[in-house]
Amino acid sequence: MVEFIKERNKMNKNLVLSTSSLKIRLLILFLCLGTIVKGNTFSPAIDLDEKTISQELVLNSHSFNTHERSTFTFLSQTEGVERGLTIIHLRANNKIEFKTFDTYGSKEDVQEFIAVYSKMIKTNAIIAILAHDSAAASLVGSEKQLASLGLTKLSTLKGRQAYIMHNLAGTIVEQIDDNSITQTINIPSEITSNEEYFPKEVYEFTPKIDRYIAHAGGEVYGVKSTNSKNALDENYKKGFRYFELDIIETADGHLVAAHDWNMWARFTDYTGTLPPTHDQFMKEKIYGDYTTLDMEGINTWFKNHPDATLITDKVNDPISFADAFVDKERLIMELFSVMAVEKASEHGIHAMISQEPLLDIKGDQINFLKINNVKHVALSRRIIASQKKLMLALKEAGIKVYVYNVNFDPGKDEQYVQDNELGLVYGMYADKWISDMKPKN
Repeated sequence: MVEFIKERNKMNKNLVLSTSSLKIRLLILFLCLGTIVKGNTFSPAIDLDEKTISQELVLNSHSFNTHERSTFTFLSQTEGVERGLTIIHLRANNKIEFKTFDTYGSKEDVQEFIAVYSKMIKTNAIIAILAHDSAAASLVGSEKQLASLGLTKLSTLKGRQAYIMHNLAGTIVEQIDDNSITQTINIPSEITSNEEYFPKEVYEFTPKIDRYIAHAGGEVYGVKSTNSKNALDENYKKGFRYFELDIIETADGHLVAAHDWNMWARFTDYTGTLPPTHDQFMKEKIYGDYTTLDMEGINTWFKNHPDATLITDKVNDPISFADAFVDKERLIMELFSVMAVEKASEHGIHAMISQEPLLDIKGDQINFLKINNVKHVALSRRIIASQKKLMLALKEAGIKVYVYNVNFDPGKDEQYVQDNELGLVYGMYADKWISDMKPKN
């Protein structure tokens, strides 16, 4: 495995492909296949009417019990959905829009769901609905309303059940299952509605380098999560100045950069006892090529790059790590308990509170962060939709929210977050540098 990756990396570094040669080869190929070439684009030699092409919508609803992500697929694009009920609206010209309502945790979302659905059926909108995770808790008390709208099975939905509904054949079709439901539906070609129920919300933001944190040092020659010196070097050249490293302990108590020991062992083909000792850790190369980092290596690198800032993950002892790091002013520590955040505050360490302790705070979350001088938050981009009010409150308070789980869901890469989520949140943990940081407006 290591040798394969090593060879692949050499190819990535050294391969130079002639653009003109590539275009000539593609031109010949597409002409042979009966394709017309116009400029730099290719179009079919036979002009097909899009309306004659049968399109499909694939719905996958998974309950909490399956621990799988619910999705829908249309025109080869798969979208993962969040907890609750998601309405998918099919529009003219093969366009769709969708919105998720947290019908598990929010009574307000339930009422909004009912209001939007009522409006849609009055205008004969073509829609589908699917549940993800657990979608029923806040539906209690709204059963009669749902039944009166024709959603009789939804009105009986229990916690942790899968659910799918659609009206693509002109009548309401519903399914419930304790675990999962998958259904493929042919889309009627005569959809003519251009009405928009879920207009895209646009949030203005000014591009800044500190909006982008290189996740685990950033991707290096196509390899992610190495936490290596090579990753730091390459991504510094590309433009990153904020670098996240996962910090864990060796068997003999040394702090080193690695996501976890099982992943590190896979990356290095290490077959010894885990965790390794510090000496064993330093002897290994990631994929046979990339240099591992202990505290000495981390400190040397950041000393040599005085405009770079370290963001830590995994380590939850702010005092001992800050004492070991070369420059406390260029250190932001993601912390995983309220107690650790308070300790960091007492010792003047820049804390970034993680998602779980933030959401567990009882009472005024913003006030707690202000009292403890917390100016950064790390949370999953998957909860943005269900926590929009909190995102806006944090933004209003001047607290910077950075989202992770970028590149975890189909289509939700750095460019997607840049175009659709920055502005509501401040920044992201990115594997790749976004070279063109222009305002989306």
